[in-house]
Amino acid sequence: MGSEAALLLWVVMVAGVVVGGQSKFMVYNTSHTIVTGKLNVHLVPHTHDDVGWLKTVDQYYVGSNNSIQGACVQNVLDSLIPALLADKNRKFIYVEQAFFQRWWRDQSQAMQLVVKQLVSSGQLEFINGAMSMHDEAATHYIDMIDQTTLGHRFIKEEFNVTPRIGWQIDPFGHSAVQAYLLGAEVGFDSFFYGRIDYQDRAKRKNEKSLEVVWRGSKSLGSSSQIFAGAFPQNYEPPSGFYFEVNDASPVVQDDPDLFDYNVQERVDDFVAAAISQANITRTNHIMWTMGTDFKYQYAHTWFRQLDKLIHYVNLDGRVNALYSSPSIYTDAKYATNESWPLKTDDFFPYADRDNAYWTGYFTSRPALKRYVRIMSGYYLAARQLEFFKGRSKSTNTDSLGDALAIAQHHDAVTGTEKQHVANDYAKRLSIGYKEAEQLVSSSLACLVEPASRREKPTTKFQQCPLLNVSYCPASEVHLSEGKSLIVVIYNSLGWKREDVVRIPVFNEDVTVHDSEGNEIESQLVPLVDAYVSLRNYHVKAYLGHTPTQTPKYWLVFAVSIPPIGFSSYTISSAKKPGSSSSRSSVYTFNTSETSTVEVGQGNLKLTFSTEQEKLTNYVNSRSLVKETVKQSYGFYTGYNGSSDKVPQNSGAYIFRPNGTFLIKPEEVSSTIVRGPIIDEVHQHINSWIYQITRLHKGKEHVEVEYIVGPIPINDGTGKEVVTQITTAVDNNKRFYTDSNGRDFIKRIRDYRADWDLNVNQPVAGNYYPINLGIYMQDDKKEFSVLVDRSVGGSSILDGQIELMLHRRLLLDDSRGVAEALNETVCVLNDCKGLIIQGKLYFRIDPLGEGAKWRRSYGQEIYSPLLFAFCEQDSDNWINSHRPTFSGIDSSYSLPDNVAIITLQDLDGGKILLRLAHLYEIGEDKDLSVLTNVELKKLFPGKEISKVTETSLSANQERRLMEKKRLVWKVEGPSSENDDSKLSRGGPVDPAALVVELAPMEIRTFIIDLVPNLVSSV
Repeated sequence: MGSEAALLLWVVMVAGVVVGGQSKFMVYNTSHTIVTGKLNVHLVPHTHDDVGWLKTVDQYYVGSNNSIQGACVQNVLDSLIPALLADKNRKFIYVEQAFFQRWWRDQSQAMQLVVKQLVSSGQLEFINGAMSMHDEAATHYIDMIDQTTLGHRFIKEEFNVTPRIGWQIDPFGHSAVQAYLLGAEVGFDSFFYGRIDYQDRAKRKNEKSLEVVWRGSKSLGSSSQIFAGAFPQNYEPPSGFYFEVNDASPVVQDDPDLFDYNVQERVDDFVAAAISQANITRTNHIMWTMGTDFKYQYAHTWFRQLDKLIHYVNLDGRVNALYSSPSIYTDAKYATNESWPLKTDDFFPYADRDNAYWTGYFTSRPALKRYVRIMSGYYLAARQLEFFKGRSKSTNTDSLGDALAIAQHHDAVTGTEKQHVANDYAKRLSIGYKEAEQLVSSSLACLVEPASRREKPTTKFQQCPLLNVSYCPASEVHLSEGKSLIVVIYNSLGWKREDVVRIPVFNEDVTVHDSEGNEIESQLVPLVDAYVSLRNYHVKAYLGHTPTQTPKYWLVFAVSIPPIGFSSYTISSAKKPGSSSSRSSVYTFNTSETSTVEVGQGNLKLTFSTEQEKLTNYVNSRSLVKETVKQSYGFYTGYNGSSDKVPQNSGAYIFRPNGTFLIKPEEVSSTIVRGPIIDEVHQHINSWIYQITRLHKGKEHVEVEYIVGPIPINDGTGKEVVTQITTAVDNNKRFYTDSNGRDFIKRIRDYRADWDLNVNQPVAGNYYPINLGIYMQDDKKEFSVLVDRSVGGSSILDGQIELMLHRRLLLDDSRGVAEALNETVCVLNDCKGLIIQGKLYFRIDPLGEGAKWRRSYGQEIYSPLLFAFCEQDSDNWINSHRPTFSGIDSSYSLPDNVAIITLQDLDGGKILLRLAHLYEIGEDKDLSVLTNVELKKLFPGKEISKVTETSLSANQERRLMEKKRLVWKVEGPSSENDDSKLSRGGPVDPAALVVELAPMEIRTFIIDLVPNLVSSV
């Protein structure tokens, strides 16, 4: 800028602040809008408020425990409102509804009216709008939908607005499901995010491709693509433009009577930063994210400086600065009619520099990850039962829904929070479960009663939340003469389920009868020492004392449960010789023996060899698949980079291995358990790893149950425990992992489709998040592994799948949590490292036939059978109660490729229903097709008066959402040919009431039922 122009600017400013020695009050012009032909700098004031991280969610809200972090969300929202009222041009975006709803409940009606006016005028805008900014690696798509729906429906009910923009600025990598499902399918016009790989970001800056059109689903194609943008560095302001009270950035000092006058200097800094960003951004619009974690606690300190910057920058004239929002920015980008690069797949894994891959958190805190997954499936089933019984304000699923929503936060289920915060998440889930448990028990008690007694049910059901550690007081009863244990088993899936269940029992001479009174086959499996030890330790931690008695057996039997319904089973003392459960045969063989042992009674058989390094022959006589399988355990030692030039340890976020160590089995023997229903092979791998390989009658997959921990640290090193399953499958570096339990994405070892990868971490850099499963294939076979929680995994060697099961580390990885990932469980004064128990499942199929098992059994893992117990007079109970029930028409079952992922009572005769097609296009020759669901048969005995299709988050009509959707132009050849084979389900005919679902499509409906028929079951 020339000296004369600078002098003129100074004169204008002085005239504005000094008038005849009177008041120097300055009115800053903040009214600027977009200027055509200039570089427009969109200033977006925001705060990023973690729903728990270093402090708990409530501590963050009220501002307590500030010795850890000075942060108070209540202050942010309290100071924000008067700051916005002071100038109608100011704007602010807010994201986390878990915090906003806490604040909203505390406000007077007058304040609520003021806030509604600010929202209506656009000064305050809800962005993203979910309860939390959920993670995108360790979350399941159903949880992501549920917690987004809670936030979106609150905003709709209170403010009658629908969020337009996705804002995932802090999760550690970004998923395809987030882009197309939690982006386009909820009605967002754009989606902004902060963390992508440092190598990817550098290339995109050079190519001006930080902003793209992201087509996340190959099945839905361009119909679910979205405009998406990564920030040049992170979600913070440019360097030198932080304005919290204690921030070091220079303020705009514009009083010429005071020292340090710096208006021109600050304007020059602003213009330089703007031009720098413009050089890596397409069009004449750039966005500055003016805020970061827990900022605007005294909002006036930010707005005072932003007012000044807008005023003086626009007087300068080189660029145009304006208060803006991501919505305004998106509309401005769209108006340029620019064509954008196309992005497919996802942004995993994420590294922020050399040797710093954020792939450890895929597994961190595995017990919490499993707890979240268990509660998620339980919440789905509980809402179905709540619908059948009728919603109550006193006992409902709301508390569990809120706890699960908070647990999806990107520092919750990820395992990247401080230990006391992890405890808080678990406590909230437990409280939510207790309330939902009452609802489930009362709903089942109502449903088992005949119509005449349904209003006052007499059955008192118990459940067993500690069944995972072999503790179930409801089943651990000594059955006296005439007394029986009634087990009601509920199936939340939309198809009939044939499964094998097991419960701990004391009695040896017991029989099992089905709901028709027929005795069915059952098996007694000994409760081994590893289970007893696990049970006693954790029950003592839970109850404060060790159980006085320990059951001797697992009672195992096959069940058949109708869709969205239950069947009752009766366990009683055997009344005649020979009628009791079959005892398992138990055989122990020494590993020094030269022999083989075969297990399995159906199509699938495994032959374990005591030689050849524990190789197992896998033979399926139906599919004619034969394969050699070897499973092993190992660990990576956590890297200690404290003395490096660029320090980087392995920690809660970062996986940085320092050597691989195979765990050689220390056992001298293995134990074989055989019976008519299940066969098991028990192996004590070492003093802290125990494994059971299990085959079920009628099933064609292998179940591997593992107990890992406490991981030893007496050598002073942290460890990350993995299991490897090795086959002869020639996958040529290629494997497939799921995206949030939904689509499978092709991975290639040491390769990225978007840039030439510089490999500096050959293991950590090839790890991906797994929520459903991982598979690989060659020209003949598919090898699939499914998991019971979020884990990290890969194919580090051809033919091999590796999963990380547990982590215990002694150093922090310098990403803010300032705490080592060293989980312990304490009973009185006895503290031990965390022990985790889990399962994985694997199967080998002919090429093209594996998807059917991955999808169907994956649903069964997510939605386990729900058990309720009561002790009754067996004959009287069966004869006087309803022993079996299905919530849908008795002649109907959902198609094999469809799941009900939401069935929820919304009050007033309105029902929220979500139907999901489970298959991708081309995934299965029979099931990757358009399919139909008959709504009338989903609601027998009820009359549907209206069906309204909505967005995924149920906050707007789908028809209106599609009408206003922005259609973005994509660089390169037209994408229409790519979509020629893709389809969507058509409109629902109000008379026929049949819903069509195309591959990977999820459709959401609000269904109105005629009021006088709502409560019938």
